[in-house]
Amino acid sequence: MKSNFVSLHPYFKVHPGKLEAVKAGFPRFVEKTATEKDCLFYEFTVNGDEFFCREGYENAEGVLVHLDNIGALLEELLTMVDLIRFEVHGPAEELEKLKKPLAHLNPKWFAVEATLSDEHGRLSSES
Repeated sequence: MKSNFVSLHPYFKVHPGKLEAVKAGFPRFVEKTATEKDCLFYEFTVNGDEFFCREGYENAEGVLVHLDNIGALLEELLTMVDLIRFEVHGPAEELEKLKKPLAHLNPKWFAVEATLSDEHGRLSSES
């Protein structure tokens, strides 16, 4: 069975003096995201004054629901951080659904070429 799994890879740099305030806001994002049925995983990792949100969704629609759900929180966050890199990974068909709605975030698009595709762990090509 073909997967429509999409992952987001946003990297942020925190403005000077804002790290503790930014980290204190992480639980608010997690609480909002916990209500989303298509979210598969969601976590924040920190390296000095940079952080990454590791997140995956069943499909492109799940990504759009998520971004709508956390929109106000993200807007607030972006007053304290810079988005330094944003990647979207998934099947080409799912990425196409996201290109227009995510264009303002200037993402880098990574289309799946090969994956472990079934319970036997065999590799297959997505194209």
